[in-house]
Amino acid sequence: MTDTRQHILATGRALVAQHGYTGVGLSELLTQAGVPKGSFYHFFKSKEVFGCALLDSFVESYAADLTTTLAAPELSGRDRLMTYFGRWRTNQTGDAYEARCLVVKLSAEVADLSPGMREVLARGVSAIVARLAQVIREGVDDGSIPPKTDAEALATTLYQIWLGASLMGALSRDIAPYDSALAATAALVDQQGPTS
Repeated sequence: MTDTRQHILATGRALVAQHGYTGVGLSELLTQAGVPKGSFYHFFKSKEVFGCALLDSFVESYAADLTTTLAAPELSGRDRLMTYFGRWRTNQTGDAYEARCLVVKLSAEVADLSPGMREVLARGVSAIVARLAQVIREGVDDGSIPPKTDAEALATTLYQIWLGASLMGALSRDIAPYDSALAATAALVDQQGPTS
């Protein structure tokens, strides 16, 4: 039973990453997953409940990946932060749609569509920003990020820059917004931050 639920979520993840939430119909999802409609409704009362479960699953797996990326003890805080954003650039511009971030893909699309999905996304983003702020503080402690940097403000600003770059990159089908975001990230991380 759990395997069927996970299979539906995995299939949905790949489809939604490519076509968006509203762009994926239930019949397409079921055909791709090879499961009957009854199986879907056994696990999910509605498409919105499925969407919330999909995002919960994504946020959980993203948190695990984030921990792996940001917990490299051999790297300074600055280098871990730059590695994270470098991977963001690679994932968002690669051919593997399933590697792309669902937060980026769905934030604008579902913010007004589903309060439940919006809440899942908001919790996920808060957790990501908090983890980035922790790495910034670690970078201040190890000397790779300037002292007196406001970790929370910088983490929030960087995340917003990358969300914007991802939207611009999707519109232009160009890597230039990601390159600009990477350069802006390095400049902001390396400059003397405001006092806490």
